[in-house]
Amino acid sequence: MGRYIGLDLGTTTIIGLILDTDARQVVHAESARNDTRIAIRHRRSLGRSEWHMVLMHQIVLELLRNLVHASGISQVDAIGVTGQMHGMVLLDGSNTPRSSFIGWQDQRCQEPMPGGTTYIDEMLRRGGELFERSGCTPATGYMGSTLFWMRHNGKIPSGTLACFAPDFVVSSLTDSRPVTDATNAAGSGLLDVANGCWNAELLEALGLDPAWLPEIRPSLDLAGTLSAAAADATALPAGLPVAVASGDNQASFAGAVADYARSLLVNVGTGGQVSVHVDEPVRGDGLDLRPFLRRGYLLVGASLCGGGSFRVLSDFIRAVGAEVFDLHDFDDLDDRLTVLARSAPPGSEGLVCEPVFTGSRQDPLRRARWEGLSDTNFTPANLTRSLLEGLAAQFGLFYDDMRRLGVEARTTLVGAGNGIRRNPVLAEILSSHFGATMRIASHTEEAAVGAALGAAVTAGEFSDIEEAGRRFIRYDGISGGT
Repeated sequence: MGRYIGLDLGTTTIIGLILDTDARQVVHAESARNDTRIAIRHRRSLGRSEWHMVLMHQIVLELLRNLVHASGISQVDAIGVTGQMHGMVLLDGSNTPRSSFIGWQDQRCQEPMPGGTTYIDEMLRRGGELFERSGCTPATGYMGSTLFWMRHNGKIPSGTLACFAPDFVVSSLTDSRPVTDATNAAGSGLLDVANGCWNAELLEALGLDPAWLPEIRPSLDLAGTLSAAAADATALPAGLPVAVASGDNQASFAGAVADYARSLLVNVGTGGQVSVHVDEPVRGDGLDLRPFLRRGYLLVGASLCGGGSFRVLSDFIRAVGAEVFDLHDFDDLDDRLTVLARSAPPGSEGLVCEPVFTGSRQDPLRRARWEGLSDTNFTPANLTRSLLEGLAAQFGLFYDDMRRLGVEARTTLVGAGNGIRRNPVLAEILSSHFGATMRIASHTEEAAVGAALGAAVTAGEFSDIEEAGRRFIRYDGISGGT
């Protein structure tokens, strides 16, 4: 048995933890705010979502050093890294960023090209049926879409390599050229999912150079070892094995689900996903097919609405309090709204919310709406509960689509992410909607735990990631293997 570090590179928070497989627990965790977003007002007004990649890596190094000092543990067996599997940064030949990190919320590919069509629509026209092999429909913020925009705007210098944020972190820790795996590469929209390689025909149709893309390595392969410089910065030993980074959706599944065949995972962070594990490729409109860690696939309904939708409502109420009543004490507002939501009856007295404030993957221009407003149900309690019920309905639609494709019914509902952990009313609504008691792992930070369990597979402690999950995951004191 051993100890493993898991890192989760999030856009809001970066998490680092040490997992002890013998004790079956996370022995220490640290977090740091990811405040590296480039907040230039005119660029954000254009729908840009850009981040300073070098500063983000510096936060990671400081976080690892704090993790070692606070825990008193420097002897670990391997490091696993995960993070957002959409977005990209351009690097030169010495791995120095030539661009900001352009994140998954970036909207530049919805801009019109000469002639009026958007970049996304032009990609769909050129790629056509070739996208069926990619497991997803291109969306703004994906690596492939952003590369397409950059190519048409002369923003790709010669000798450029594009990579994902977690792959850049692994590269910097090991002082090696970035590599990726299929779990991250699938987030580009350019992967041939069934074959685990870049979709050469699609790249040609889009005019994208394969040389711009990183080498694809097997999931949980050894990416390299901790460099002397990174060891000095983190107080960890040089030569420590570092695994190839994994996509955060797959890492969250690995860190939350103990029984792959029977479980449906609902993960709510800023956005939200509904995921099931399948052994063979299953394709359907509006669903992503994503390679899993070494075996099988995740069939995923990915929504842009989640905790971010709840925040829109709470920000509105804060603004009313501040601008109308000159009130500024809102530290516990989210908790108070949750209490109000519990006081409202199921169905919110006929008030129905579709909480897609930032659109959907399929329709980025779609916007949220409330229906059925009356002079009696227009209350903060009903507004809040109807929004949470609307989130559950959005996730339920994805699961209905999966069932129509022939996916067997799942009998275990697993919840993950701070949007569920911090909002018990949402967990109750989801349980009611799916007709199953929600199980939440006894540990937090599922993606970082999944990355650490993946590192244990890389180090050879477990034969595969599902075995690691069965051995480690517990739900509210109940063994995950039961």
